[in-house]
Amino acid sequence: MLISIVIPVCDEVESLAALHREICEAAAHCDDDLEIILVDDGSADGSWGVIRTLAADDARVRGLRFRNNFGKGAALTAGFEAARGSIVFTMDADLQDDPQEIPRFLGALAQGYDMVSGWKQVRHDPWHKVFPSYVFNWLVSRLTGVALHDHNCGFKCYRREVLDEIDLHGGMYRFTTVLAASRGFKVGEVVVHHRARQFGHSHYGVSRLFKGMLDLITVWFRTRFGDKPQHLLGSIAAVLLVCGLTGWFFGARWFAFASIVIAVQLFVMGLIAEVVVAEHADRGRSFSIAERVGDEVVARVDS
Repeated sequence: MLISIVIPVCDEVESLAALHREICEAAAHCDDDLEIILVDDGSADGSWGVIRTLAADDARVRGLRFRNNFGKGAALTAGFEAARGSIVFTMDADLQDDPQEIPRFLGALAQGYDMVSGWKQVRHDPWHKVFPSYVFNWLVSRLTGVALHDHNCGFKCYRREVLDEIDLHGGMYRFTTVLAASRGFKVGEVVVHHRARQFGHSHYGVSRLFKGMLDLITVWFRTRFGDKPQHLLGSIAAVLLVCGLTGWFFGARWFAFASIVIAVQLFVMGLIAEVVVAEHADRGRSFSIAERVGDEVVARVDS
């Protein structure tokens, strides 16, 4: 079995050599083959030079360099497309993730999980990073029903078929647990050893919380109403229409007029969204097939 480890890199020149060494030490205890994919997301500190050196010295290392900084989601997508393994890990390049945890992830997969997320139960980060993360994870679990402690942990493990069915455009990389669960995959988590940052500075903090909330609304809508948007928009429109007619009956004409206009707009938006979903259905799929039987029989008959 080939294991791929995808690592987004942004200005981590001081940690890359040590990270490579630790991954190799952890891999020495596994019987599986390994490849390490380092995706340089527009680093300006010489990270690409280190990646080139590592690739020249170790055939298991592969590097991708972006022309600009396109974000973690783009880096993960590029890494997933390049990965050849049937099992794919993601981890951060700042040495806070401990590669010695890799066998524990594989053990969880062996128990029947399709995706396993790390849980940094004891975190070594400043409060302005820990508190927003705590709020974010609580909201994600409550709103989506996927009850995990640490949705946004960068240390994760996937079966290949999970990555073939989830889309990470925009900020969706924060919600791979939710996207996988919505497709019917079994998602779990393991407690991981989290280490204090040794070099550089964190790219995340309180300012990311607002963007994360907007992305959370998007992923909630996609997983609940992505193939039936009129169920949500039409329902809201119906409530507003009833409120408007009631307001008109009691003489609140301006309130009634505004409610009815908004209700009609929402209903029309729902119709347009349904048309867009129908057009997209010609190119994508709103379902996930877990297993097939009988295909080999059909193939023999056709031949």
